[in-house]
Amino acid sequence: MALLGWLDPPGLSEAKSPAVVLKGNNSGRFESRWSKVRIEKTNCVLLKGMEGAKLGVWVAHGEGRFTYWSSAVADAMETSGCVALRYLGPNDEPTQRYPFNPNGSPGGVAGITSACGRHLALMPHPERCVLTWQWPHLAPPLLSPPGQSPRLTAPWSKLFQNAFDWCLEHQ
Repeated sequence: MALLGWLDPPGLSEAKSPAVVLKGNNSGRFESRWSKVRIEKTNCVLLKGMEGAKLGVWVAHGEGRFTYWSSAVADAMETSGCVALRYLGPNDEPTQRYPFNPNGSPGGVAGITSACGRHLALMPHPERCVLTWQWPHLAPPLLSPPGQSPRLTAPWSKLFQNAFDWCLEHQ
């Protein structure tokens, strides 16, 4: 999506396209771990109703560092509400610090949405943690109270439900 220019911010007369590219991790190696992200307020159809959530998620990539052709592009991404997810540090603050941010993306960017909200590029892998048994540890509210059936779906399943619902509404 980045190479196609689908993630370029709106209204920017940038000479180079694509304005957003993904480069290798600052560590120089493939990173695979459980990380924590915050979902930002955007118009992304896949993240509808998930704004503000701080969730664990699997990361597995060697080239996941969001980079921009210029500081004007980075500013435009922020002001247009195209930054969809950010890696969080131990105090729930957006971070560039390794290992909390496994690739070194500036501002802790872990995902970007297009201005129209229909395209989402993210480096974590929510498809790997839609069921509670895929999580390395569970805490409330994912834990089921004693005597109740175990909860099967995890919060990331909402992303896929949103995609399904959007497709039904826009046939």
